[in-house]
Amino acid sequence: MVRYAEPGAVEWVESGGGPLIAVPEAVLPFWTGADGEETASDYDRACEVDGHVGLLPVGDSTALVLGDEPAATAYLPDHGAFVRWCAGNAEDELLDSVPAALRTAQWEPEVRWDVPGAVLLFDAAWPGTDSGRADRVRVALEPGPYAVRAAQVRPGPETWLGLVQVRRLANR
Repeated sequence: MVRYAEPGAVEWVESGGGPLIAVPEAVLPFWTGADGEETASDYDRACEVDGHVGLLPVGDSTALVLGDEPAATAYLPDHGAFVRWCAGNAEDELLDSVPAALRTAQWEPEVRWDVPGAVLLFDAAWPGTDSGRADRVRVALEPGPYAVRAAQVRPGPETWLGLVQVRRLANR
């Protein structure tokens, strides 16, 4: 994982050029990445996601695809959001802009994501069994339903970030 600031402060995940994916740990072995033997690999399916977020079946669960562009991404648990560094001069400047960006974002429609627990965020090209060799971040989510919404925000003239907020829903 990439660290731009003080070690351990914020952990960023980068891809080799394709989408990032958050796969529930419970179904990690079922994600084949670009190694699939099918005509369309799991990575190909992730690349076909249109927009900033999408859901893909993996095993008996669902993974969250962070699409659109291969921006360095971190999960900020205090905000319940993945922050995607699209443009900006400094990490601290970008991170300082997150609270205001969350308040002023023009959100796309929400999708519902049911997760069995913690997920790993990594480059969708990697098979789940090899994700330990790639940049990755573990996101501790409680099992259950979540509302996921995405937005692109330009909080400053040279700062541009993507937001993917994950909000726990009451069990129904």
